[in-house]
Amino acid sequence: MKWLEAIPLVVLMPVAVILALAPFQPEPHLWEKLKMLADGTLSRPIDIFDLFLHGMPLVLLVLKLLTSNHLRH
Repeated sequence: MKWLEAIPLVVLMPVAVILALAPFQPEPHLWEKLKMLADGTLSRPIDIFDLFLHGMPLVLLVLKLLTSNHLRH
């Protein structure tokens, strides 16, 4: 996962947080899409794309933190 190591944490962290929380009102898209997924109503392509767009940076951040050499001791 060299490509993940190449992404600076200082860049990935704010991107992940901002996209996970955007838009701030009335509710974040990520939360809305996760509720739709749990309800079984996530079927439109735009909703699936939104889930991917707003969730992927957060997934990458978690992967980076879990695989980081700084956390292994």
